[in-house]
Amino acid sequence: MLVGKVIGSIVSTRKNENLIGSKFMIVEPLSVMNGKGERIVAVDNVGAGIGEIVLVATGSAARIGCNLSDCPVDAAIVGIVDSGTGLSGV
Repeated sequence: MLVGKVIGSIVSTRKNENLIGSKFMIVEPLSVMNGKGERIVAVDNVGAGIGEIVLVATGSAARIGCNLSDCPVDAAIVGIVDSGTGLSGV
């Protein structure tokens, strides 16, 4: 699991039929903000908004975390961070 900031959204009118109705967000892991890593696209089933700090599950845990076990999902937003040590100034 990683912590990141939602920096945008993606609209896809053509996608796998199991993903119809899913919202996709661009997440920048906190490590990227320090000059490392890459941005990811994550399915959002918790209603995260741009600018929010979120928890992202990756790999097979992402499919389980968003109840899409039969979908091609590799990252899913599974929580919105309310507060945390070391997150100030983000």
